Amino acid sequence: MEKTDASSAAAAVADAKISSIFIYPVKSCRGISVPHAPLTPTGFRWDRQWLVVNQRGRAYTQRVEPKLALVEVNLPAEAFSEGWEPTKTSYLEIKAPGMDLLKISLCKPPKVSDGVSVWEWSGSALDEGDEASKWFTNYLRKPSRMVRFNAASETRPVDPVYAQGYSIMFSDMFPFMLASQGSLDELNKLLKEPVPMNRFRPNILVDGCEPFSEDLWTEIKISQFSFQGVRLCSRCKVPTINQETAIAGPEPNETLMKYRSDKVLRPDKKQQGKIYFGQNMVCKESLTEGKAKLVKVGDPIFVLQKVSTAAEAVA
Repeated sequence: MEKTDASSAAAAVADAKISSIFIYPVKSCRGISVPHAPLTPTGFRWDRQWLVVNQRGRAYTQRVEPKLALVEVNLPAEAFSEGWEPTKTSYLEIKAPGMDLLKISLCKPPKVSDGVSVWEWSGSALDEGDEASKWFTNYLRKPSRMVRFNAASETRPVDPVYAQGYSIMFSDMFPFMLASQGSLDELNKLLKEPVPMNRFRPNILVDGCEPFSEDLWTEIKISQFSFQGVRLCSRCKVPTINQETAIAGPEPNETLMKYRSDKVLRPDKKQQGKIYFGQNMVCKESLTEGKAKLVKVGDPIFVLQKVSTAAEAVA
């Protein structure tokens, strides 16, 4: 593993910079591009804090309900400022084709729903009420409820095999997912129809580095914050879903299977038929107390440690 001294890194030319930051307040719905985002112990503030569930409390995702791709979500711009707290007039706004505007108060709802589950986790969550339930039931044409992660009573730990001591809300596995513009540009050279980055739903989009160099990053510095690359991001069917139409096709996964599969990248490791795009990350400073924990678009990225090949990366 290559290692760079932190003090020399600070004086060096940046290896990349943040070009976009995305927050996805409602799991599997559209993201919000923001100029900066506060760090919290579970990732960026507001990321995957809400979830739409079926009548058994099981999570709906685009894998089974691709129409969620068309659900737009908005938060007050000030919600992404350090230390901001909602008032009685602060709302999460949700809209979708053919639906009226749904406004969800950002103040904590009083009702608790038990038996909520997403992947390996189950527990209780805060229920956003009958109006939200009716809205999503009508939109999906299936019984639905909208819930908020109850951070006061619940914890959802990250798999300690990959990162010990970290937790998430309703994200799939890790607090942050990083991808590079260079990787997308390289992929699009191989596709008949180019795809946008929203197919891959990163939190942090970086530019200025070689394609797929993020595969190799095991520790990077963003501003004063240390991020660890803990596992290559294996991709499900969501990248095949057009986020403008909610219609799925074979690409880009078909092409990714030809040159971004474990068979190609990791031929000597156990084969699971996976494809990879992006790097899952945790942030050490997100666990500690303190203010002014903002990551901003334009922040430089310095690579402190990396492996030599994708075959050496954890996946």
